[in-house]
Amino acid sequence: MATKTDTKKKRWDAGVTPYAEMGYYDADYVPKDTDTLCAFRITPQEGVDPIEAGAAVAGESSTATWTVVWTDRLTAHERYQAKCYRVDRVPGSPDQHIAYIAYDLDLFEEGSIANLTSSIIGNVFGFKALKALRLEDMRIPPHYTKTFQGPAHGIVMEREYLNKYGRPLLGATTKPKLGLSARNYGRVVYEALRGGLDFTKDDENINSQPFMRWRDRFLHCIEAVNRASAATGEIKGHYMNVTAGTMEQMYERAEFAKEIGSVIIMIDLTIGYTAIQSMANWARKNSLILHLHRAGYATYARQKNHGVNFRVLCKWMRLAGVDHIHSGTVVGKLEGDPNAIRGYYNTLRANKLEANPVQGLYFEQDWASMPGVMPVASGGIHAGQMHQLLHYLGEDVVLQFGGGTIGHPDGIAEGAAANRVAVEAMIQARNEGRDYLQEGPEILAKAARWSPSLHKALAVWKDITFNFESTDVPDAVPTLTV
Repeated sequence: MATKTDTKKKRWDAGVTPYAEMGYYDADYVPKDTDTLCAFRITPQEGVDPIEAGAAVAGESSTATWTVVWTDRLTAHERYQAKCYRVDRVPGSPDQHIAYIAYDLDLFEEGSIANLTSSIIGNVFGFKALKALRLEDMRIPPHYTKTFQGPAHGIVMEREYLNKYGRPLLGATTKPKLGLSARNYGRVVYEALRGGLDFTKDDENINSQPFMRWRDRFLHCIEAVNRASAATGEIKGHYMNVTAGTMEQMYERAEFAKEIGSVIIMIDLTIGYTAIQSMANWARKNSLILHLHRAGYATYARQKNHGVNFRVLCKWMRLAGVDHIHSGTVVGKLEGDPNAIRGYYNTLRANKLEANPVQGLYFEQDWASMPGVMPVASGGIHAGQMHQLLHYLGEDVVLQFGGGTIGHPDGIAEGAAANRVAVEAMIQARNEGRDYLQEGPEILAKAARWSPSLHKALAVWKDITFNFESTDVPDAVPTLTV
């Protein structure tokens, strides 16, 4: 741990004083239970002291500016100063440090992701003294958590709505996601749902384009949902994307989805934090499950040295009130280190977490009984990976097979049936106490003997993998012990 710098001038002398000397660094500070804590990965410019860099982040994300201002004397300024209390060098990266910063509870407006983020990631990411800056993790105290609604329904209530227990839920994204007419789009939805899926979905960029307006899509999709529900005796759903250019348009689309009987609606992350919270409040009042597509997240979450780690976004979205969020697959085509993904899923689902450096969790987190968010795994997954998906992601997850349903050689319904047979075979093996991860291929092969749909799925996609090195992995790695 770094030591506190020597004071070189008095706090109230006019002019430019280093942030560390203005009180934004305090190695003796003991965080309060009510403090919000942040772990920032800082890469200072050459010649900039890491402690001063950490103090600058604390200052510029709370009360400081570039020079001493006498108006600090008009407030209890020390209370409102964020405090960098620890700076650690990142192992193997001599130019990077983790700065731990504490923020007093009164710095943030109650129940507002917009205000929280305006403070924590406001101006500091453009600070010239830093080459790069990344928000790795946050501890949000229960005192602040309790000011938010949280998920509109949560995992337990969603399962009760759907009457589906004991296995992952299955979904698929309609493909091609752009260009189909409303009637043909509805045909895809019907075939996938009658074949055995629980959900189908709009994708992030299907809203209301000239080839298919939203109202027509909603009508054909709800017809498909109702027909599939009647054919199978199960509750089915289609994520109707209500994302639009204004809140008024989004409320109109959501109201229409409710009127025609949909159990779920969808929004994109790109609508912004305030709009997400507004839609979450609407969803709870109107008893619709709220699915969030993380469209755009990787523009700031993927690179290891700059931006906002996805685990932080998971925390913000749990506060904001979504029921679902896309969270990675480990084995699919999208970015996903196994340990990091476990950290994301635990952050979304668990009620209380301890710090776990191997999973990238810098702090403990107590959600104070706030409902959990259902993670959604999508992107390049197929039935042949079912044992891996269950092992890495657990039971409370939506497994979405887009191409892995619609690309089946015998059609969409057979692709859906392959996924349903695969998941039920794997759950049965797990419940019997078998080592389903090691025996997974054998379990699937046995199930495929009586399921032609699974047999063909395994034949088509058996060799498909996406083995690329992840760009974002936790700094700590597990070590083997005797």
